[in-house]
Amino acid sequence: MNRPLPSPRSLARRLLSLRRRRELDLSGFLNLAVPADAIDTLAGPAAFRETLLSLIANARHRIVLVALYLQDDDAGREVLDALYAARAVRPGLSVEVYVDWHRARRGLIGKGHSAGNAAMYREYTERYGEGVVVRGVPVQNRELFGVLHLKGFIIDDAVLYSGASLNDVYLDRHGRYRLDRYHLIRHGGLADSMADFVYAQFRDNDAVPRFDRLPLPRLRELQEPIRRLRQSLQQAQYTGTNEPVAEGQVAVIPLVGFGRGDNALNEALMDLLRGARQRVILLTPYFNLPRPVRTAIGHLLRRGCQLDIMVGDKTANDFYIPPDQPFTRIGLLPYLYEANLRRFARAHQGAIETGQLNLWLWRDGDNSYHLKGLFVDNEVAVLTGNNLNPRAWALDLENGLLLRDPSGLLAAQHAAEWEALRKHATRLGHYRELQGARSYPPEVRKLLKRLRRVRLDRLIGRLL
Repeated sequence: MNRPLPSPRSLARRLLSLRRRRELDLSGFLNLAVPADAIDTLAGPAAFRETLLSLIANARHRIVLVALYLQDDDAGREVLDALYAARAVRPGLSVEVYVDWHRARRGLIGKGHSAGNAAMYREYTERYGEGVVVRGVPVQNRELFGVLHLKGFIIDDAVLYSGASLNDVYLDRHGRYRLDRYHLIRHGGLADSMADFVYAQFRDNDAVPRFDRLPLPRLRELQEPIRRLRQSLQQAQYTGTNEPVAEGQVAVIPLVGFGRGDNALNEALMDLLRGARQRVILLTPYFNLPRPVRTAIGHLLRRGCQLDIMVGDKTANDFYIPPDQPFTRIGLLPYLYEANLRRFARAHQGAIETGQLNLWLWRDGDNSYHLKGLFVDNEVAVLTGNNLNPRAWALDLENGLLLRDPSGLLAAQHAAEWEALRKHATRLGHYRELQGARSYPPEVRKLLKRLRRVRLDRLIGRLL
């Protein structure tokens, strides 16, 4: 019996899918050869904290910390104490901290007015002197439209890479933690490249003032410098000397991305998804995938690839507000993300039932979940702070480390990390296992109805 010819639209879709399944080409970017035994996956936030403090205490030449924020709390002060102590022991040690300009000048979302973390930085300078330089990076004029989301702590020739910022919950203080991923890579070329990027883009830039001294410039005085900084960041990439990969080594490619166009990190992530042959594991804290990622996932499933996606249960979201606490509007976000996940699961219920699609919900008591990254075909792993959401895709300054390992030298580490993550995760068997809007608290139902009436829920999803 003759099969009917495919429609022109169907044929075009198949050809497009085949065209996009090309080999990943990153020859235009810095490729570094790192011995596999110089790459370590740390067990959790406590190990991350201990490693960070140990590296700081033993630093000889340089410390460059880049994070969204260094919080005014016990963990943040512990890190600052360690930085000043290291500088006191070795006065020639260069110590620089870069945080987001906007985030450092306000209090926590949903809390009262505050002078922000910048007041703590000045307090330390007044007490100990100017040995530790803290600078604020404004990648946009308003926090709503983009923040410094670059990651990486460079200490001498080591890079401690995580999506975590520096505060009590990220560093597992006082009985609660926010889970992220944590990797230590000891390689001078990688450390040099990441430090040189920070120096070139931020150190002497008029848009990046010091927070550890007064006076602070007004934001309106920074508008033109910020514009020039944005232009520079849109063209910037990591530089260094390419290294041929030998036996026992892994290729590490550092990538940076900023803005919608010519975003090297976004393009690499898309090429990985389009070129996947067998299996993809995707980690994201907020299920609010950009449209190109959703499209690529659809192609993956149609091609028969196995897809695992791990997200946090809504109660493991940073913004979740327990029922016994006063509700504020920011508490709507976990419900928006769960609604997105429920729609996605419903659309792909067939793949869930066959085991081709595995949706994992992570929950561990009142702890929270902040993981992000990719594993592709047991050959490539991506370490990144990119949340794989529209904001990261178009607004924030992001980076990532792409690890190419066709020989499987890191396979055991990756498998152990994935197994450890699943200890607190439950596989979703049916979309109905997720709450629907009708069962949400009254305040949430009311807000959702109001936002959807004027389609503001989509705008919020792009910005938060």
